[in-house]
Amino acid sequence: MTEFKSPVPIPALDAQAPEPYREIYGMPMFPKCPTADMEGSRAFWTEGLGFIDLFTVPGNVTHLRRWAFQDVLLVPGTPPAEAPPMSVYVTCVLGQIEEVRERCERLVPGCTEGPSETPWNSTELTVITPERTRVVMTAARPIDPRSELAAAMREQGFQIQEA
Repeated sequence: MTEFKSPVPIPALDAQAPEPYREIYGMPMFPKCPTADMEGSRAFWTEGLGFIDLFTVPGNVTHLRRWAFQDVLLVPGTPPAEAPPMSVYVTCVLGQIEEVRERCERLVPGCTEGPSETPWNSTELTVITPERTRVVMTAARPIDPRSELAAAMREQGFQIQEA
């Protein structure tokens, strides 16, 4: 069996984000976001959320990416009137949450909510993009071995070291 190496760093308070991945691959999953303003949406995703413009076919598609397997396609179209309840989750590291919030708020004041901590041990920032895509930047926190989460995971057979 082959061992898969995830591009996501191990949760740590000082975890470092990988560089954007620029190679071409078959994408296992991606959102396609219709926008009436391709350039405005592209600028928000790159300057605010930290994606790169992997390539653009003018008037047809902009392929954005952060880490490996974090792909988004912007396409011309009519965005929804409101952000739908479904979210696109994008993994980041803890040190990126506040800088993403600040950049997005600078570009579109009032577009963020949070950050907040979740019961599943992550810190999350919700961002509504100009084309009304609900993006949740999610950063895993290290598991406190004395926490309820660690105890529940041990009961499920996971190996979590005691404090």
